[in-house]
Formats: sequence, C-alpha cells, structure tokens
Amino acid sequence: MRIVRSASVKWAGGMKDGVGSVSTESGSLMSYPYGFGSRFEGVKGTNPEELIGAAHASCFTMALAMMLSSQNYKVEHLETQARVTLESVSEGYAITSSKLKLAARVPGLDADGLRAIAQNAKAGCPVSKALNVQIELEVVAA
Repeated sequence: MRIVRSASVKWAGGMKDGVGSVSTESGSLMSYPYGFGSRFEGVKGTNPEELIGAAHASCFTMALAMMLSSQNYKVEHLETQARVTLESVSEGYAITSSKLKLAARVPGLDADGLRAIAQNAKAGCPVSKALNVQIELEVVAA
C-alpha cells in the first residue's frame, strides 16, 4: 500500500511582513492563515510546529488504538497532546523535541500495560519515525 497526501502553502511578502495560508487536500484547512506573527508572536493563525504536533499526536493515537484493538482491549478514551519545541540553535532554528502526553481509559489494562503498549505505538508511529528529535511520552491512566 502507498498513500500520498498533500498540502499547499501560498505566501506573499518578506519573513516578518509577509502573510501566508495553508490548505490541505482533504479540505480540513482551506487558506488557513499563518505567518511570522502566528509562529513567533502568538497572533491568531497556525504555524509549522503546531501542524507537526497535530500530525504527531494523531498518528501516535491511531497507532495506539490499533495496537490496543489487536490485543482485544476496548478503548473508552484516548486523548493525546503534543508539545513541539522550536529553539534557537547555532545554525538558526530547529525543532528539538516533541513531547506526547496521553490520557487514556482502557478497561482491563493497568497503567504499566498501557505504558508498554504506548511506548510501542510511539516507536511505530510513522510520524515519530519521520521526526529526528527527542520524543518523550507521558502516560496517565484516567
């Protein structure tokens, strides 16, 4: 199986005064604004780190759901937050980490069992594999 998904960006102007928009093939984002302000100054709009976080959290959560189902666990609730860090480094800026925080309710699975399966999901998630940064995982059984 081979799946290709796409997104596109439009941009006008320089780095600080420019404005951009991002759109996805699925239509979930259509000309959604982004720019220097939304990336560095908290202005409304999205940014690459937020989009990577959404991709990482959703990929990990789907991988975990698949692994739990394959072991016959019925998932009541999975909620994952991803915190992607952008830092100034000697070469400019770099994404240096992605921290996943999972809250889960899976009847019949204790915290240690959940943690073990979640670690496997973190390692097996295609987005985790694509990120060459430190990826932390915190699991809280709810």
